[in-house]
Amino acid sequence: MLRPQLLTSLSSYSTHTLRADLFAGITVAMVALPLSLAIAIASGATPAQGLITAIVAGFIISALGGSTVQIGGPTGAFIVVVAGVIAEHSYDGLLLATAMAGVILLIAGWLRAGSLIAHVPEAVVNGFTIGIAVLIASSQLKDLMGLSLLNEPAELLHKIPALWAARDTFNVSAFAVGVATMGLIIAFRRAAPRLPGLIVALALTSGAAAMLLLPVETIEARFGVLPTTLPMPALPEITLARMIEMLPSALVIAFLAGIESLLSAVVADRMTGATHKPNAEVVAQGAANLACAAFGGLPATGAIARTATNVRAGGQTPVAGIVHAIAILAMMMLAAGPTGMLAMPAMAGLLILTAWNMAEPHKWGVWMRERPSDRVLLLLTMALTVLVDLTVAIGVGVALGLALKLRAGQTKPEAFDPRDQ
Repeated sequence: MLRPQLLTSLSSYSTHTLRADLFAGITVAMVALPLSLAIAIASGATPAQGLITAIVAGFIISALGGSTVQIGGPTGAFIVVVAGVIAEHSYDGLLLATAMAGVILLIAGWLRAGSLIAHVPEAVVNGFTIGIAVLIASSQLKDLMGLSLLNEPAELLHKIPALWAARDTFNVSAFAVGVATMGLIIAFRRAAPRLPGLIVALALTSGAAAMLLLPVETIEARFGVLPTTLPMPALPEITLARMIEMLPSALVIAFLAGIESLLSAVVADRMTGATHKPNAEVVAQGAANLACAAFGGLPATGAIARTATNVRAGGQTPVAGIVHAIAILAMMMLAAGPTGMLAMPAMAGLLILTAWNMAEPHKWGVWMRERPSDRVLLLLTMALTVLVDLTVAIGVGVALGLALKLRAGQTKPEAFDPRDQ
């Protein structure tokens, strides 16, 4: 069924529900703002492009999606893919790949392919998620330690020696700001989980760095002044040769957007007792990625951390997600100056914690007690993600996992838990 959940929810909407959605939407926006900035920076894009994605995708995914409480936007799962596409094909190439991924997702939704995602082996999801987490964390070491490194290698095996060679440029102030930010985020999560601890921690440590005149780089110092309005929509360069060149990247983006959004929706259902519409959700992801490409944003999908925050804050309908997008737009228009003063080491600390949560270390023991074939599949997918390429990892992992399922005669879909983004 492709009918958006928003239309279903509005049929019985009330003033009480509106108040709950308003509070939840504003709360989620306070969490989404720093995450969107950090994810964009780690992806090799600009902070503004992260904000654009959170606003455009967040609005469309809630307006057209099939989940009651899903929150969409840029996520950590895309960092490695986006960084690779930008490095190899420029940002215009990323926009074309994102638009193509949007079309692929629209077709998949219209063909009722949403339920097929349940057949992707859980070990593959776990393996490439851990691999992505390793790559995200390693990409933030330079900013966390304030190292001066002109050409940081993308490959992990080359990155580590390059970081070691730059050890003489270690910035104690930057490291202190990053570690303090991580400590405050953890403290706020434990002591006041309903508080938007991410932005409070970033504001406290960045403000302290500014007041003490610490030699720490800020968002504005690196990227310039943040914009206060959305750009006019435009199309990337579209040629047949360019489309063929970008097709592998588009398929990976579509796969990640589809699987992350649907698995996030499943977990949201478990938290709320609702039931999402998988095909409507896939269609919404397609429309959101098309719109993000038109506005110059990043690929987008459902974000489990922001969705869980929405549920805990009392969000009841897709209106909360729409409010979250509007609130981020308002903050971009009214608070671009203070946002630009956030310290880069603080953003790095935030992303390292995000990577740690994505990897779900508390589940490693359980995963290592699974069947030998599942353990091998997980470790192989993780190794290919870290050492080779995410496209190869997904292709090999899914093919091998489905082959093992067929060999074992397993036809029942597995249940998944998506990764924190």
